Amino acid sequence: MSCSLAVSISPVPSPSMGLFCNKSSFICSSPEALNLSLAHIKPSPSPPSPSPSSPCSPFRLRLQKPPPGSLLSSSASTSTSSMESGSSVGLGPGSGPTILKRKRPTRLDIPAATTALRFGVPTTPCEVVREVEREGYGYSVYCKRGRREAMEDRFAASVKLQGDSKQAFFGVFDGHGGVKAAEFAAQMLGKNILDEVVRRRDETNEREAVKAGYLRTDTEFLKENVTGGSCCVTALIKNGNLVVSNAGDCRAVLSRDGAAEALTSDHRPSREDERNRIETCGGYVDLCRGVWRVQGSLAVSRGIGDNHLKQWVIAEPETKIVSIKPDYEFLILASDGLWDKVSNQEAVDIARPSCVGINKPNPLNACKKLVNLSVSRGSSDDISVMLVQLGQY
Repeated sequence: MSCSLAVSISPVPSPSMGLFCNKSSFICSSPEALNLSLAHIKPSPSPPSPSPSSPCSPFRLRLQKPPPGSLLSSSASTSTSSMESGSSVGLGPGSGPTILKRKRPTRLDIPAATTALRFGVPTTPCEVVREVEREGYGYSVYCKRGRREAMEDRFAASVKLQGDSKQAFFGVFDGHGGVKAAEFAAQMLGKNILDEVVRRRDETNEREAVKAGYLRTDTEFLKENVTGGSCCVTALIKNGNLVVSNAGDCRAVLSRDGAAEALTSDHRPSREDERNRIETCGGYVDLCRGVWRVQGSLAVSRGIGDNHLKQWVIAEPETKIVSIKPDYEFLILASDGLWDKVSNQEAVDIARPSCVGINKPNPLNACKKLVNLSVSRGSSDDISVMLVQLGQY
């Protein structure tokens, strides 16, 4: 004779199961329990009809028949019916202590995991910066995030280089395909340029030193084996000279006694010389939804990174060197988030009243006005504006 215990079958628990249930479905052995073994689990070919209070299960735990004359043998029928109904199994008051007390595990109703895992579990939070503003010796900068989840613009400012208050380096970097390239350029480009300038010790060859700094930064970033790229615009002030360089569509605009003068030219595939260079290298330029793109993909033709397009999207900058003169009022370095909505002369006209001819110049306010104007005209891009007061140098 044998007695059987009906149990509900639940899946093997997983770390994600805590999302759906609060109770355990495991049977834990105890000194007071009968000798139950999961090895005895086997399908029952003809399970009995379920009672209203007992859910039907295709598996049962089979209990070994107790030896003749034992206390349990005399109450086997009572034990069986009691365990089937989920109540504790024991003897009467005059028959000794309880032999078995076990409840049927609660049946698990597990919902579909796909929907719960995808929508019920929050994504890993990421650092989101909405606005950045900073002021330093001779410069102010204001950055505002567009519709992206994370700000991809970066900037760099190093003043009083080598202890000289007349030397400085500034840069604005507009990342695409992620922020890694912009971060790398902001950290390394100025250092690499200065290293090249010092190494060459030739003040008449600053153009080549800047070029070498850009190319070295690009090579080092490609070794990082990460995706993405960055447009760059930089200004090196040294020995009374303003050395402005760019790779991509970040732009530098000079206010010269109120007149705007662009010191850089945007590197876009729509430029005839850039398109010819790309096509000569075996690439192509295509018009996609009104925007010219390299290989139908990228809307700029130069920059740091972009390993998958490196054959055509080069890091070599274009550089212009001018001597700083008394009528050079300030320099605006900005990402295309500004220049796509605000013209060069508009930018100078809006910034100038906050910087020139007043007792307390407020260049940071000028940067904010420019950014807010671009936003009001519908810009959804990240926007970074840096204003350098050239009168300090």
